[in-house]
Amino acid sequence: MNWNIIAVFFAAMVLLGITSCKVSETNSQIDIRTKTITKQEVADAQKAWGEGIVNIGKVFSEHGDYKAAATAHLNNFYNYQEGTVLFKPTLASQNQFRTDFEGALSYFVAGNSKYPEDAGFAINPWSAVRWENIGTKIIGNMAVAMGNYYFTPATGGNEGKVEYSFAYTKNNTGQLKIILHDSHYPYSPKK
Repeated sequence: MNWNIIAVFFAAMVLLGITSCKVSETNSQIDIRTKTITKQEVADAQKAWGEGIVNIGKVFSEHGDYKAAATAHLNNFYNYQEGTVLFKPTLASQNQFRTDFEGALSYFVAGNSKYPEDAGFAINPWSAVRWENIGTKIIGNMAVAMGNYYFTPATGGNEGKVEYSFAYTKNNTGQLKIILHDSHYPYSPKK
């Protein structure tokens, strides 16, 4: 028996095994990114987003680190880690289009001199956020949802109705992330 041939054969088998594992890992990452988004994933993300907004206000009301809560919220739900997010908040008229993390954070918690009109939407605070999707369009690794969402003040009173269009994509780890946030009050004709 030729031990050199056996050693070469064994080395080749080990090398092929390692290579196939690496290809498999690479393919699984590709599969995660290109996997089609489902309407249920969008609905789950919306529900969690609303709970996050309520949490920011709760942390603020309890004199906690609400800015850290808002930063975590943005990191969890928005895809700033992989590029620009198109963010058009409801209550903005001077700097109504924002493409960076700093502008979105200011809208939620205020306190940034670059955005003097921001009053801190998420620290209002709110007790509930309810979503009413009019439609969700899914195209591969992107989903767009449009409808109304309703914010209930923590101090009581009627919920406020806001129109929205959100676009989602999956990041490189397969987590659904917002890449477009557009919201505004419904049109109210002058009487």
